[in-house]
Amino acid sequence: MISWKLKTSGCRPIGLDIGHNSIKMIQLVVSGGRISVFAADKVRIDPSVNGDAEERRSFVISAIKQMLARGSFRGRGVVSCLPGDRLKITSLRLAEAESGEIEQVLRKEAAQRFGLDADKDAINYLAAGTVRQGDEIKNELILFAADNEAIKSHIEMLEQSGLRPVAIDAVPCALFRSFERSLRRQADRERTVVFVDVGSRFTTVVFGRGGEISFIKQIPIGGEKFNRQIAAKLGISINEAQILRGTLRPEGSTETVHGNSAERIGKEKPSAIGRLDASTRQIIVDAVGAVAEELAREISLCFRYYTVTFRGRRVERAVLAGGGAYENILLNVLRRQLTVEIELAQPLRGFDMMNVNFDSDKRGLLCEWAVAVGLGLKET
Repeated sequence: MISWKLKTSGCRPIGLDIGHNSIKMIQLVVSGGRISVFAADKVRIDPSVNGDAEERRSFVISAIKQMLARGSFRGRGVVSCLPGDRLKITSLRLAEAESGEIEQVLRKEAAQRFGLDADKDAINYLAAGTVRQGDEIKNELILFAADNEAIKSHIEMLEQSGLRPVAIDAVPCALFRSFERSLRRQADRERTVVFVDVGSRFTTVVFGRGGEISFIKQIPIGGEKFNRQIAAKLGISINEAQILRGTLRPEGSTETVHGNSAERIGKEKPSAIGRLDASTRQIIVDAVGAVAEELAREISLCFRYYTVTFRGRRVERAVLAGGGAYENILLNVLRRQLTVEIELAQPLRGFDMMNVNFDSDKRGLLCEWAVAVGLGLKET
């Protein structure tokens, strides 16, 4: 018999990803280079609460309490992240002479660009490497900034949920961390890989090389825009559009996890969907395709910026994560426009998942768990 102490040795804080459409919680055990999923849970957010900030907050708090009450998680320490609209990210360059004054320069930059208070608000950065600009060598930095009140409000929500915050991370960093462990071969470390997480409201693009992040971009286009486009074209509600959009995805591609069991969503399609005529289906395809083309163009601009900034670094492949990764039309558009190898993310590949039944045969891609996994892997 395996003792509880042995089973939970190396147990990490809970990784909590509060998205627009769902809340995902995962807890990992890391021991001897092996990673196991100790517990995982997922709750869908009722679309009706998203229009009211207080109602949404109450729903999130209640949902987290319910997940904790199910008793699968060990401890209450949590690593979470701010939503995309609360975290400001930009790239900037400093001359060598300014390197000794990075903090002062960044605070001034954050105040000017984002209207933040340099004395109160949170400002941090990553060094992305050196670049040549004309005859000068400059330092490329990635600036992160967030309003202090937004951070306080987020922490209060976690505490009201019964959790103990031990760290607040950024979505791009969590996304990169969830895949960085798979890039440890020397051949992989010498290549540039792009991670693209298509969420509900934002798409996060992260360029990584040699175990380090080189460039980040948050694009305000996600699954919600696909739904809005379909709703506008057909004159239906957003919720109806989301259901119809699901008909374009491979059956059973999305699942929800409750404790140690999984309930598949979308296996039984609404009867109205079965009556779709060819012209209606084509309208849906065209609507999704138009947004997919727009998003692909934005991602292409990221590729262009990266290759111009870091000359000689060719992008080898892109990994597509998030709920939007199941969108076949988007995947095909990206393959055509980006002209690089694109693969679907498997953030839990290689993990021991015997304790949690994410999927009946454990072969699901689980693309939408990438950020939660990255949060659960954060060293605190």
